[in-house]
Amino acid sequence: MIARVALACLLIALPASGAAPPPLLVTVGDVTDTGAVLWARGRSPAPITVRYGETGGPPAAEREIKVSAAADLSGKVALAGLAPAARYRYTVSQSGHDVPGEFVTAPAAGAAAPVRFAWSGDLGSRTQCRHLTDGYPIFRALAGVKADFFVFAGDTIYADHPCGGPDRVPGYQFVATKLPEYLAKHRYNREDLDVQAYFRSVSVYAVWDDHDVRNDFSGPREPLMPIGRQAFLDYFPIEPPAVEPGRLYRKFRWGSLLELFILDTRQYRSPNAERDGPGKTMLGAAQKRWLIESVTGSTAVWKVVVSSVPLSVPTGGKARDSWSNADVLGFPVENGTGFAIERDALLRAFRQHGVRNLVFLAADVHHAELIRHHPVGDWSFHEFIAGPLSASLGRPRPLDNGLNPRSLFAMGGTENFGLVSVDAVGLTVKIVDVTGAVRFTHTIGPEP
Repeated sequence: MIARVALACLLIALPASGAAPPPLLVTVGDVTDTGAVLWARGRSPAPITVRYGETGGPPAAEREIKVSAAADLSGKVALAGLAPAARYRYTVSQSGHDVPGEFVTAPAAGAAAPVRFAWSGDLGSRTQCRHLTDGYPIFRALAGVKADFFVFAGDTIYADHPCGGPDRVPGYQFVATKLPEYLAKHRYNREDLDVQAYFRSVSVYAVWDDHDVRNDFSGPREPLMPIGRQAFLDYFPIEPPAVEPGRLYRKFRWGSLLELFILDTRQYRSPNAERDGPGKTMLGAAQKRWLIESVTGSTAVWKVVVSSVPLSVPTGGKARDSWSNADVLGFPVENGTGFAIERDALLRAFRQHGVRNLVFLAADVHHAELIRHHPVGDWSFHEFIAGPLSASLGRPRPLDNGLNPRSLFAMGGTENFGLVSVDAVGLTVKIVDVTGAVRFTHTIGPEP
Protein backbone atom coordinates (compact mmCIF):
# COMPACT_ATOMS: atom_id res chain seq x y z
CA MET A 1 0.00 0.00 0.00
CA ILE A 2 2.83 2.43 0.83
CA ALA A 3 4.46 1.74 -2.55
CA ARG A 4 1.18 2.37 -4.38
CA VAL A 5 0.62 5.69 -2.58
CA ALA A 6 4.19 6.75 -3.40
CA LEU A 7 3.63 5.81 -7.03
CA ALA A 8 0.41 7.83 -7.20
CA CYS A 9 2.10 10.86 -5.63
CA LEU A 10 4.94 10.70 -8.16
CA LEU A 11 2.56 10.46 -11.11
CA ILE A 12 0.11 13.13 -9.99
CA ALA A 13 2.85 15.78 -9.62
CA LEU A 14 2.15 18.80 -11.83
CA PRO A 15 4.73 20.11 -14.30
CA ALA A 16 6.44 23.34 -13.23
CA SER A 17 5.51 25.30 -16.35
CA GLY A 18 3.70 28.54 -16.99
CA ALA A 19 0.52 26.75 -18.09
CA ALA A 20 -1.23 24.15 -15.95
CA PRO A 21 -2.05 20.88 -17.69
CA PRO A 22 -5.66 20.14 -18.62
CA PRO A 23 -7.70 18.86 -15.65
CA LEU A 24 -8.35 15.61 -17.52
CA LEU A 25 -6.42 13.98 -20.35
CA VAL A 26 -8.35 12.27 -23.15
CA THR A 27 -7.51 10.29 -26.28
CA VAL A 28 -9.84 8.33 -28.57
CA GLY A 29 -8.46 5.62 -30.79
CA ASP A 30 -8.82 2.35 -32.69
CA VAL A 31 -11.99 3.65 -34.32
CA THR A 32 -14.06 1.32 -36.52
CA ASP A 33 -17.36 1.86 -38.30
CA THR A 34 -19.30 0.91 -35.17
CA GLY A 35 -16.93 1.43 -32.24
CA ALA A 36 -14.01 3.23 -30.64
CA VAL A 37 -11.84 3.10 -27.51
CA LEU A 38 -11.76 6.13 -25.21
CA TRP A 39 -8.81 6.57 -22.85
CA ALA A 40 -8.75 9.12 -20.03
CA ARG A 41 -6.51 10.13 -17.16
CA GLY A 42 -8.03 11.71 -14.10
CA ARG A 43 -6.67 13.85 -11.30
CA SER A 44 -7.82 11.48 -8.57
CA PRO A 45 -8.80 7.82 -8.15
CA ALA A 46 -12.49 8.72 -8.54
CA PRO A 47 -14.37 7.17 -11.50
CA ILE A 48 -14.54 9.13 -14.75
CA THR A 49 -17.88 9.58 -16.52
CA VAL A 50 -18.13 9.62 -20.33
CA ARG A 51 -21.25 10.97 -22.04
CA TYR A 52 -21.39 10.78 -25.82
CA GLY A 53 -23.69 11.01 -28.81
CA GLU A 54 -23.82 12.08 -32.43
CA THR A 55 -23.11 15.74 -33.15
CA GLY A 56 -26.26 17.83 -33.22
CA GLY A 57 -28.12 15.71 -30.71
CA PRO A 58 -28.07 15.20 -26.95
CA PRO A 59 -25.74 12.65 -25.34
CA ALA A 60 -27.26 9.27 -26.09
CA ALA A 61 -25.11 7.09 -23.87
CA GLU A 62 -23.09 7.18 -20.68
CA ARG A 63 -20.18 5.01 -19.59
CA GLU A 64 -17.86 4.94 -16.59
CA ILE A 65 -14.09 4.50 -16.52
CA LYS A 66 -12.51 3.12 -13.39
CA VAL A 67 -9.00 4.53 -13.18
CA SER A 68 -6.04 2.81 -11.61
CA ALA A 69 -3.20 4.29 -9.59
CA ALA A 70 -0.95 1.57 -11.00
CA ALA A 71 -1.76 2.90 -14.51
CA ASP A 72 -1.17 6.56 -13.55
CA LEU A 73 -4.83 7.25 -12.72
CA SER A 74 -5.82 6.26 -16.26
CA GLY A 75 -8.29 3.83 -17.77
CA LYS A 76 -10.23 3.20 -20.96
CA VAL A 77 -13.60 2.06 -22.16
CA ALA A 78 -14.90 0.62 -25.42
CA LEU A 79 -17.70 2.61 -27.08
CA ALA A 80 -19.90 0.24 -29.07
CA GLY A 81 -23.01 0.50 -31.21
CA LEU A 82 -21.87 3.64 -33.01
CA ALA A 83 -23.17 4.71 -36.43
CA PRO A 84 -20.80 4.51 -39.44
CA ALA A 85 -19.41 7.70 -40.97
CA ALA A 86 -20.77 9.81 -38.11
CA ARG A 87 -19.26 12.57 -36.01
CA TYR A 88 -19.52 12.01 -32.27
CA ARG A 89 -19.10 14.44 -29.42
CA TYR A 90 -18.27 13.44 -25.89
CA THR A 91 -17.76 14.98 -22.47
CA VAL A 92 -15.40 13.41 -19.97
CA SER A 93 -16.10 14.36 -16.34
CA GLN A 94 -14.49 13.81 -12.95
CA SER A 95 -14.94 15.65 -9.65
CA GLY A 96 -16.45 18.77 -11.20
CA HIS A 97 -14.10 18.94 -14.19
CA ASP A 98 -15.53 18.55 -17.71
CA VAL A 99 -13.50 18.09 -20.92
CA PRO A 100 -15.21 17.93 -24.35
CA GLY A 101 -14.00 16.25 -27.52
CA GLU A 102 -15.09 14.72 -30.80
CA PHE A 103 -14.15 12.11 -33.40
CA VAL A 104 -15.55 10.51 -36.54
CA THR A 105 -16.30 6.85 -37.14
CA ALA A 106 -15.18 4.96 -40.22
CA PRO A 107 -17.52 4.51 -43.18
CA ALA A 108 -19.14 1.10 -43.60
CA ALA A 109 -16.94 -1.36 -45.49
CA GLY A 110 -18.86 -1.01 -48.75
CA ALA A 111 -19.07 2.80 -48.79
CA ALA A 112 -16.82 4.61 -51.27
CA ALA A 113 -16.40 7.59 -48.95
CA PRO A 114 -13.38 9.96 -49.07
CA VAL A 115 -10.89 9.58 -46.22
CA ARG A 116 -8.17 11.94 -45.02
CA PHE A 117 -5.59 11.25 -42.34
CA ALA A 118 -2.25 12.52 -41.04
CA TRP A 119 0.76 10.56 -39.85
CA SER A 120 4.13 11.20 -38.23
CA GLY A 121 6.26 10.00 -35.31
CA ASP A 122 9.18 10.78 -33.00
CA LEU A 123 8.15 13.03 -30.10
CA GLY A 124 10.41 14.39 -27.37
CA SER A 125 13.99 13.37 -28.02
CA ARG A 126 17.04 14.75 -26.25
CA THR A 127 16.91 18.61 -26.35
CA GLN A 128 13.52 18.50 -28.13
CA CYS A 129 11.07 17.86 -25.30
CA ARG A 130 8.34 20.40 -24.49
CA HIS A 131 9.40 24.01 -24.85
CA LEU A 132 8.47 26.14 -21.85
CA THR A 133 6.36 28.57 -23.91
CA ASP A 134 5.91 26.88 -27.33
CA GLY A 135 5.29 23.32 -26.12
CA TYR A 136 5.14 21.03 -29.14
CA PRO A 137 4.28 23.49 -31.96
CA ILE A 138 3.85 20.79 -34.64
CA PHE A 139 0.46 19.97 -33.11
CA ARG A 140 -0.79 23.47 -33.88
CA ALA A 141 0.08 22.82 -37.52
CA LEU A 142 -1.68 19.44 -37.35
CA ALA A 143 -4.77 21.11 -35.93
CA GLY A 144 -4.82 23.40 -38.97
CA VAL A 145 -5.65 20.58 -41.39
CA LYS A 146 -8.83 18.55 -41.51
CA ALA A 147 -8.30 14.83 -40.87
CA ASP A 148 -10.42 11.84 -39.94
CA PHE A 149 -7.65 10.31 -37.84
CA PHE A 150 -3.96 10.52 -36.95
CA VAL A 151 -1.43 7.68 -37.20
CA PHE A 152 1.24 7.96 -34.50
CA ALA A 153 3.94 5.84 -36.15
CA GLY A 154 6.29 5.10 -33.27
CA ASP A 155 8.63 6.75 -30.77
CA THR A 156 5.67 8.23 -28.92
CA ILE A 157 8.15 8.98 -26.13
CA TYR A 158 11.92 8.88 -25.75
CA ALA A 159 12.17 6.73 -22.67
CA ASP A 160 15.94 6.47 -23.04
CA HIS A 161 16.63 10.20 -23.55
CA PRO A 162 16.89 12.69 -20.69
CA CYS A 163 15.80 16.17 -21.70
CA GLY A 164 15.77 19.39 -19.71
CA GLY A 165 17.09 22.91 -19.50
CA PRO A 166 15.87 26.41 -18.65
CA ASP A 167 13.70 26.58 -21.80
CA ARG A 168 12.10 23.14 -21.33
CA VAL A 169 9.19 22.02 -19.19
CA PRO A 170 10.65 20.01 -16.29
CA GLY A 171 9.77 16.37 -15.81
CA TYR A 172 11.69 14.62 -18.61
CA GLN A 173 15.25 14.77 -17.26
CA PHE A 174 15.76 11.04 -16.74
CA VAL A 175 16.11 7.70 -18.48
CA ALA A 176 13.12 5.46 -17.78
CA THR A 177 13.88 2.02 -16.35
CA LYS A 178 10.83 1.44 -14.13
CA LEU A 179 7.11 1.52 -14.84
CA PRO A 180 6.42 4.81 -12.97
CA GLU A 181 9.14 6.47 -15.03
CA TYR A 182 7.78 5.19 -18.33
CA LEU A 183 4.31 6.36 -17.35
CA ALA A 184 5.68 9.77 -16.37
CA LYS A 185 7.29 10.11 -19.82
CA HIS A 186 3.96 9.37 -21.52
CA ARG A 187 2.10 11.76 -19.22
CA TYR A 188 4.64 14.51 -19.90
CA ASN A 189 4.00 14.34 -23.65
CA ARG A 190 0.23 13.94 -23.33
CA GLU A 191 -0.10 16.95 -21.00
CA ASP A 192 1.13 19.37 -23.64
CA LEU A 193 -1.80 21.71 -24.28
CA ASP A 194 -1.55 21.50 -28.07
CA VAL A 195 -1.24 17.71 -27.99
CA GLN A 196 -4.38 17.50 -25.89
CA ALA A 197 -6.29 19.97 -28.04
CA TYR A 198 -5.43 17.95 -31.14
CA PHE A 199 -6.16 14.56 -29.58
CA ARG A 200 -9.59 15.84 -28.48
CA SER A 201 -10.41 16.71 -32.10
CA VAL A 202 -9.32 13.55 -33.91
CA SER A 203 -8.87 9.86 -33.17
CA VAL A 204 -5.44 8.21 -32.99
CA TYR A 205 -4.01 4.91 -34.16
CA ALA A 206 -0.71 4.45 -32.32
CA VAL A 207 2.11 1.95 -32.41
CA TRP A 208 5.40 1.87 -30.61
CA ASP A 209 9.02 1.84 -31.80
CA ASP A 210 12.40 1.47 -30.13
CA HIS A 211 12.51 4.66 -28.04
CA ASP A 212 9.23 3.71 -26.40
CA VAL A 213 11.50 1.25 -24.54
CA ARG A 214 15.21 1.63 -25.44
CA ASN A 215 17.17 2.50 -28.57
CA ASP A 216 17.18 -0.28 -31.19
CA PHE A 217 15.81 -2.89 -28.81
CA SER A 218 15.11 -6.38 -30.08
CA GLY A 219 11.98 -8.05 -28.83
CA PRO A 220 11.90 -10.69 -26.13
CA ARG A 221 15.61 -10.35 -25.36
CA GLU A 222 15.07 -6.84 -23.99
CA PRO A 223 14.37 -7.01 -20.23
CA LEU A 224 12.65 -3.60 -20.26
CA MET A 225 10.26 -4.54 -23.07
CA PRO A 226 7.37 -5.77 -20.86
CA ILE A 227 7.55 -2.58 -18.78
CA GLY A 228 7.63 -0.27 -21.79
CA ARG A 229 4.81 -2.21 -23.44
CA GLN A 230 2.67 -1.97 -20.31
CA ALA A 231 3.17 1.79 -20.13
CA PHE A 232 2.34 2.14 -23.83
CA LEU A 233 -0.87 0.13 -23.41
CA ASP A 234 -1.73 2.07 -20.25
CA TYR A 235 -1.50 5.36 -22.15
CA PHE A 236 -3.06 4.64 -25.54
CA PRO A 237 -6.64 3.71 -26.48
CA ILE A 238 -5.81 0.18 -27.59
CA GLU A 239 -7.72 -2.92 -26.48
CA PRO A 240 -5.76 -6.06 -27.49
CA PRO A 241 -7.65 -9.35 -27.70
CA ALA A 242 -8.04 -11.09 -24.35
CA VAL A 243 -6.10 -14.11 -25.60
CA GLU A 244 -3.16 -11.87 -26.64
CA PRO A 245 -3.06 -9.02 -24.09
CA GLY A 246 0.24 -7.66 -25.43
CA ARG A 247 -0.67 -7.68 -29.12
CA LEU A 248 -0.20 -4.37 -30.93
CA TYR A 249 -0.56 -5.31 -34.61
CA ARG A 250 -4.06 -4.81 -35.96
CA LYS A 251 -6.07 -3.59 -38.96
CA PHE A 252 -8.88 -1.11 -39.63
CA ARG A 253 -11.18 -0.67 -42.61
CA TRP A 254 -12.29 2.79 -43.77
CA GLY A 255 -14.98 2.11 -46.36
CA SER A 256 -14.24 0.51 -49.71
CA LEU A 257 -11.29 2.81 -50.47
CA LEU A 258 -8.86 2.22 -47.59
CA GLU A 259 -7.67 -0.48 -45.23
CA LEU A 260 -4.97 0.23 -42.65
CA PHE A 261 -2.59 -2.47 -41.39
CA ILE A 262 -0.54 -1.50 -38.31
CA LEU A 263 2.61 -3.53 -37.66
CA ASP A 264 4.52 -4.20 -34.47
CA THR A 265 8.15 -4.21 -35.58
CA ARG A 266 9.59 -4.57 -32.08
CA GLN A 267 8.38 -7.24 -29.69
CA TYR A 268 8.87 -10.27 -31.96
CA ARG A 269 12.12 -9.34 -33.73
CA SER A 270 15.35 -11.28 -33.85
CA PRO A 271 18.49 -9.59 -32.49
CA ASN A 272 19.61 -6.79 -34.79
CA ALA A 273 23.20 -8.07 -34.77
CA GLU A 274 22.17 -11.44 -36.18
CA ARG A 275 23.13 -11.95 -39.82
CA ASP A 276 20.21 -11.74 -42.22
CA GLY A 277 18.83 -15.05 -43.37
CA PRO A 278 15.62 -17.08 -43.73
CA GLY A 279 15.33 -17.46 -39.96
CA LYS A 280 15.74 -13.79 -39.08
CA THR A 281 12.47 -12.00 -38.45
CA MET A 282 11.17 -8.59 -37.53
CA LEU A 283 7.51 -9.61 -37.34
CA GLY A 284 7.53 -13.15 -35.98
CA ALA A 285 5.77 -16.03 -37.72
CA ALA A 286 2.22 -15.27 -36.56
CA GLN A 287 2.31 -11.56 -37.47
CA LYS A 288 3.95 -12.29 -40.83
CA ARG A 289 1.25 -14.80 -41.69
CA TRP A 290 -1.46 -12.36 -40.54
CA LEU A 291 -0.01 -9.56 -42.68
CA ILE A 292 0.19 -11.64 -45.86
CA GLU A 293 -3.30 -13.05 -45.42
CA SER A 294 -4.79 -9.67 -44.49
CA VAL A 295 -3.24 -7.64 -47.31
CA THR A 296 -3.75 -10.23 -50.03
CA GLY A 297 -7.33 -10.78 -48.90
CA SER A 298 -8.21 -7.08 -48.66
CA THR A 299 -10.85 -5.78 -51.07
CA ALA A 300 -10.06 -2.13 -50.29
CA VAL A 301 -8.71 -0.09 -53.18
CA TRP A 302 -5.74 1.21 -51.16
CA LYS A 303 -3.81 -1.00 -48.75
CA VAL A 304 -1.75 1.09 -46.33
CA VAL A 305 0.76 -0.71 -44.10
CA VAL A 306 2.20 1.18 -41.11
CA SER A 307 5.77 0.12 -40.31
CA SER A 308 7.47 2.17 -37.61
CA VAL A 309 10.82 1.57 -39.34
CA PRO A 310 11.43 2.23 -43.05
CA LEU A 311 11.83 -0.40 -45.74
CA SER A 312 14.50 1.36 -47.78
CA VAL A 313 16.45 3.66 -45.44
CA PRO A 314 19.35 1.90 -43.69
CA THR A 315 19.46 2.74 -39.98
CA GLY A 316 21.52 1.63 -37.02
CA GLY A 317 25.29 1.29 -36.73
CA LYS A 318 27.12 -2.01 -37.15
CA ALA A 319 23.79 -3.73 -36.59
CA ARG A 320 20.98 -2.53 -38.86
CA ASP A 321 17.69 -1.58 -37.20
CA SER A 322 15.39 -1.05 -40.21
CA TRP A 323 14.32 -3.56 -42.88
CA SER A 324 17.27 -2.66 -45.13
CA ASN A 325 20.72 -4.23 -44.86
CA ALA A 326 22.26 -1.84 -47.40
CA ASP A 327 25.41 0.13 -46.69
CA VAL A 328 25.58 3.92 -46.33
CA LEU A 329 25.70 4.26 -50.13
CA GLY A 330 22.57 2.16 -50.60
CA PHE A 331 24.24 -1.00 -51.89
CA PRO A 332 22.87 -4.27 -50.42
CA VAL A 333 25.44 -6.03 -48.25
CA GLU A 334 25.90 -9.77 -48.47
CA ASN A 335 25.45 -11.29 -45.00
CA GLY A 336 24.24 -7.93 -43.73
CA THR A 337 22.38 -7.45 -40.47
CA GLY A 338 19.07 -6.01 -41.68
CA PHE A 339 15.79 -7.79 -42.22
CA ALA A 340 15.74 -7.59 -46.02
CA ILE A 341 15.12 -11.30 -46.63
CA GLU A 342 11.87 -11.19 -44.67
CA ARG A 343 10.96 -7.84 -46.28
CA ASP A 344 11.52 -9.22 -49.76
CA ALA A 345 9.55 -12.38 -48.96
CA LEU A 346 6.58 -10.22 -47.93
CA LEU A 347 6.83 -8.15 -51.10
CA ARG A 348 7.12 -11.30 -53.22
CA ALA A 349 3.95 -12.69 -51.64
CA PHE A 350 2.09 -9.46 -52.32
CA ARG A 351 3.31 -9.41 -55.93
CA GLN A 352 2.40 -13.05 -56.55
CA HIS A 353 -1.11 -12.42 -55.22
CA GLY A 354 -1.51 -9.42 -57.52
CA VAL A 355 -1.73 -6.80 -54.75
CA ARG A 356 -2.00 -3.32 -56.23
CA ASN A 357 -2.19 0.16 -54.72
CA LEU A 358 0.10 -0.77 -51.83
CA VAL A 359 1.59 1.97 -49.64
CA PHE A 360 3.90 1.69 -46.64
CA LEU A 361 3.97 4.50 -44.05
CA ALA A 362 6.95 4.98 -41.76
CA ALA A 363 8.68 7.47 -39.48
CA ASP A 364 11.85 6.90 -37.37
CA VAL A 365 14.51 8.57 -39.56
CA HIS A 366 13.61 12.19 -38.69
CA HIS A 367 13.19 13.36 -42.26
CA ALA A 368 10.39 13.25 -44.81
CA GLU A 369 10.55 11.31 -48.06
CA LEU A 370 8.16 9.99 -50.70
CA ILE A 371 9.48 6.98 -52.63
CA ARG A 372 8.26 4.80 -55.48
CA HIS A 373 9.78 1.32 -55.46
CA HIS A 374 9.87 -0.79 -58.60
CA PRO A 375 11.71 -3.92 -57.40
CA VAL A 376 10.81 -6.21 -60.28
CA GLY A 377 8.88 -6.47 -63.53
CA ASP A 378 5.65 -4.52 -63.80
CA TRP A 379 5.00 -4.37 -60.06
CA SER A 380 5.60 -1.31 -57.89
CA PHE A 381 4.56 0.16 -54.56
CA HIS A 382 5.13 3.35 -52.56
CA GLU A 383 6.81 4.16 -49.27
CA PHE A 384 6.00 7.44 -47.50
CA ILE A 385 8.11 8.65 -44.57
CA ALA A 386 7.33 11.59 -42.27
CA GLY A 387 8.64 13.10 -39.06
CA PRO A 388 9.87 14.10 -36.65
CA LEU A 389 7.12 15.69 -34.61
CA SER A 390 9.71 17.05 -32.20
CA ALA A 391 13.10 15.37 -32.19
CA SER A 392 16.60 15.83 -33.50
CA LEU A 393 16.46 16.68 -37.20
CA GLY A 394 17.71 14.18 -39.76
CA ARG A 395 18.51 14.38 -43.44
CA PRO A 396 17.84 12.20 -46.47
CA ARG A 397 20.38 9.51 -47.25
CA PRO A 398 20.97 6.95 -50.04
CA LEU A 399 18.12 4.45 -50.38
CA ASP A 400 18.36 0.67 -50.63
CA ASN A 401 19.13 -0.06 -54.29
CA GLY A 402 17.72 -3.55 -53.85
CA LEU A 403 14.21 -2.09 -54.13
CA ASN A 404 15.02 -0.04 -57.25
CA PRO A 405 13.79 3.13 -55.51
CA ARG A 406 12.93 6.48 -57.01
CA SER A 407 12.78 9.35 -54.53
CA LEU A 408 9.94 11.66 -55.48
CA PHE A 409 10.66 14.17 -52.71
CA ALA A 410 12.96 14.34 -49.71
CA MET A 411 13.25 16.97 -46.99
CA GLY A 412 15.26 17.24 -43.80
CA GLY A 413 15.93 20.00 -41.32
CA THR A 414 12.41 20.66 -40.05
CA GLU A 415 9.63 19.01 -38.07
CA ASN A 416 6.88 17.72 -40.33
CA PHE A 417 3.96 15.38 -40.87
CA GLY A 418 2.30 13.72 -43.82
CA LEU A 419 -1.30 14.12 -44.96
CA VAL A 420 -3.01 11.48 -47.09
CA SER A 421 -6.33 12.00 -48.89
CA VAL A 422 -8.10 9.10 -50.59
CA ASP A 423 -11.11 9.44 -52.86
CA ALA A 424 -12.54 7.84 -55.99
CA VAL A 425 -9.95 9.61 -58.15
CA GLY A 426 -6.86 8.40 -56.30
CA LEU A 427 -4.52 8.98 -53.38
CA THR A 428 -2.88 12.35 -52.71
CA VAL A 429 -0.06 12.74 -50.20
CA LYS A 430 1.29 16.04 -48.86
CA ILE A 431 4.27 16.81 -46.66
CA VAL A 432 3.49 19.67 -44.25
CA ASP A 433 6.09 21.43 -42.13
CA VAL A 434 5.88 22.83 -38.60
CA THR A 435 4.63 26.20 -39.85
CA GLY A 436 1.71 24.55 -41.64
CA ALA A 437 3.23 25.11 -45.09
CA VAL A 438 2.70 22.37 -47.66
CA ARG A 439 6.16 21.49 -48.96
CA PHE A 440 5.21 18.89 -51.58
CA THR A 441 2.12 17.25 -53.06
CA HIS A 442 1.92 14.05 -55.07
CA THR A 443 -1.11 12.23 -56.46
CA ILE A 444 -1.31 8.56 -57.47
CA GLY A 445 -4.10 7.08 -59.55
CA PRO A 446 -5.34 3.62 -58.55
CA GLU A 447 -4.20 0.65 -60.60
CA PRO A 448 -6.98 -1.69 -61.71
